[in-house]
Amino acid sequence: MQQLEFELNDEYVELNQLLKLVGVCDSGGAGKMLVASGQVKVDGQTELRKTCKIRTGQLVTLGDIRIKVHAAA
Repeated sequence: MQQLEFELNDEYVELNQLLKLVGVCDSGGAGKMLVASGQVKVDGQTELRKTCKIRTGQLVTLGDIRIKVHAAA
């Protein structure tokens, strides 16, 4: 399983943008397609809202990729 970490500088990041920013996909549009396909989970629940607000402490999974979101130091 691949573990990625994302430093959140704002209150939240949109799910499709998070996938782009960590390098899981090439664009926000590709991120939207991944979310719409039902492959992305947030805190263990399938998430179909492409622009779902991801906040500090949440865990996003896609296949064997886990993305931990934490506040910037």
